[in-house]
Amino acid sequence: MSPIKNDDLLNVAVEAGLAASNIIMEALGEPRIADHKGKTDLVTVTDHLSENTIKSIIRSSFPDHNFLAEESGQDSTGSEYTWIVDPLDGTTNFVHGYPSFAVSIGLFYKNEPLVAVVVEMPHTKLYSAVKSEGAWCEGRPISCSETFSVEKSLLITGFGYEHGDLWEQNMTLFKHFTNTTQGVRRLGAAAVDICHVASGHADGFWEYDLKPWDTAAGILIAKEAGCVISNMAGNPCSIYDNNILITNPYIHEKLLNEIKSIRTDL
Repeated sequence: MSPIKNDDLLNVAVEAGLAASNIIMEALGEPRIADHKGKTDLVTVTDHLSENTIKSIIRSSFPDHNFLAEESGQDSTGSEYTWIVDPLDGTTNFVHGYPSFAVSIGLFYKNEPLVAVVVEMPHTKLYSAVKSEGAWCEGRPISCSETFSVEKSLLITGFGYEHGDLWEQNMTLFKHFTNTTQGVRRLGAAAVDICHVASGHADGFWEYDLKPWDTAAGILIAKEAGCVISNMAGNPCSIYDNNILITNPYIHEKLLNEIKSIRTDL
């Protein structure tokens, strides 16, 4: 049992997420300065300001907690609590003024997800979850879809910045599932993608080349909404894996079988 009340942890996470989203939305209409970490991997002034705001708010309540954040990396104090932060998921979308993008804050306790907050923008929606207590969107309970067949499903995927072997593998899967489902969407913000599956707007999500901060909040929201989560080989998923599959309970095994029939490296 966590020695800190879950409600207190959630309230701080929500406060930090909303404060960061306000900063991002205020910057949306202004000229955006973008630096390139890689060929297409952008980082903006807003990323840094959002992250600093999140960490400042959390530290004001929990000064001894660890952080793993996209821009500042690992900050370890030896605590059993670790906040995993993506201050602006979907930076490329933000830079172009294109939806969707998000703030993602996941709290792990003893290496297990405990609290999660994702703020989807620009049409602000607050997703949240607490371990064993459920998942919510704007304070209302959410649950995943009940689509029973792959053929009737709507799926979501994403593509990493590096166009190597994993990108090629995913393109093969993208083509396959575009042909065999009702569609595959690519929004460009993994935290939002996962929340859309958790809330039943889509039936499944897969992606390669994700980082821990991309999924740390989303996986708890999805799990609490009834989703099944694994890596793409069907094994238990870690936020440190390089691939993930999240679906409703009815199509998970079916998707795994199709993925295995297409990929030769599983």
